[in-house]
Amino acid sequence: MEHLTIPRVIFLTIAFVFVRWIARGIYRVYFHPLSRFPGPRFSAFTRLPHLNAIRKGVLHKHVARLHEKYGDVVRISPDELSFIHPHAWRDIYGLGSKEDRGSAPPKAWGKYRKSLNGAFHMLNMPDPVQHARQRKIFLPAFSDRALTQQSPLFLRYADQLVSILKSGGPEGAQFDLLQMFNFTTFDIMGDLTFGESLHMLDNASYDPWVKAIFQNFKRGAQLGLLYNHYPLVARIFQALMHKKVAKAQYSHLHFSSSRVTKRLEKGRSSEGVDLWDLIFKSEDKGKAGLTRAEMDVNAGLFMIAGTETTATVLSGLMYLLCLHPDKMDKLVAEVRSAFASSDGITMESAVGLPWLNACIKEGMRMYPPVPIGLPHLTPRDGSTICGHYVPPETTVAAPHWPMYYSPTIFRDPKSFVPERWMGVERYADDERSAFQPFSVGPRDCLGKNMAYHEMRLLLSKVIYNFDFQLGPDSDRDWFEQESYTLWQKKPLMIKVKSVGGV
Repeated sequence: MEHLTIPRVIFLTIAFVFVRWIARGIYRVYFHPLSRFPGPRFSAFTRLPHLNAIRKGVLHKHVARLHEKYGDVVRISPDELSFIHPHAWRDIYGLGSKEDRGSAPPKAWGKYRKSLNGAFHMLNMPDPVQHARQRKIFLPAFSDRALTQQSPLFLRYADQLVSILKSGGPEGAQFDLLQMFNFTTFDIMGDLTFGESLHMLDNASYDPWVKAIFQNFKRGAQLGLLYNHYPLVARIFQALMHKKVAKAQYSHLHFSSSRVTKRLEKGRSSEGVDLWDLIFKSEDKGKAGLTRAEMDVNAGLFMIAGTETTATVLSGLMYLLCLHPDKMDKLVAEVRSAFASSDGITMESAVGLPWLNACIKEGMRMYPPVPIGLPHLTPRDGSTICGHYVPPETTVAAPHWPMYYSPTIFRDPKSFVPERWMGVERYADDERSAFQPFSVGPRDCLGKNMAYHEMRLLLSKVIYNFDFQLGPDSDRDWFEQESYTLWQKKPLMIKVKSVGGV
């Protein structure tokens, strides 16, 4: 028997792996249960094109191109389908249809990792009963009644934003509006969640914790590639980079935990109504409360989900309005004619501005805070999605950006047209039910009501008080951004001038 040298063993091992990869790829292309779905053969053969798009931050564009070529359902990797039909929201994220074969797909829990303290927050809670329990506890804090009680808090920070923007003097000045909106939304949510502002508007700088959050978005998405698809490589990487990765993760948890401790020690607030006051009232009524670990992880979740996303919409919409002065002029006329003074603008009074509401919707359509689709996994009996039976263990998603930019869903999808939300005949055939920026079903965004109120208030305040235009340092291609679940945004430099030079 021929002696096997180390080089020969290595060669044979590589050859075996290569042959196995080829054989598996051929099976995926021609014999896999998903082989009947349209899509590029190479994406069926290997997930490398999909993973490379994630790595480069262009997954939203990659998926959109595939839908443009192959239609409203595409096989984007060996075990993953993407849907841009309006019914996908109901069939993937809702409860599905009782007449269809199979059942609605739950979240792809393998792609969501447990929090460091062992607890689950509402976003990564796999147990639907426990998720419903947590959601029921927080639900009153986001009701219309609660928002009315919290209105003075929102107004205080909106007026502080206006005051800072007026510091540019009578001739105005350039501001990074992305930064200003981030300062405002994080200060608001800090006050709501912990009973104390992060003081970013006061200090005109990002809190170190917020800086760490932004830095971790890209790292987290790229690390997810390893954890979800190459666990052996992930374990090696984790062993090499454990201290650095763990430090960032524990820093976020520690911040949330220490702030929650500080807030709980205060007891009921005498200065206003925040999240914990409403939770205390819920517990007074005998409802099951949260464990301390659940408090910590959910507080951390709110500080991400209720801040950056709102600032994203506000920034994107201001950019679009500055690019389209005719749309801006119409909004200015609506806001300034509706109120006698800036003090008359409240969350309640800003609700009834139709052009403002249309602009917000169109801004979210063109620049959704989460451009990709959140993955769900078909169960053991499979699922029927948009009339297609999808076999078990298939990852499925409805991606926002590809859906909102599809000409089969929206007419003139690349144009900023708020009129499409106001019954204009030209856009009567738009599939407006496809627009679901807060998702649908039992796990839709709990804070969507608050987000709409907050966006209307902040926009009304700044539009009433200032004129805006893209400045010499403005990026005319600001929307050309990478995305790692959330957008990697650039500074948004806009000239801000007080109305009448005040």
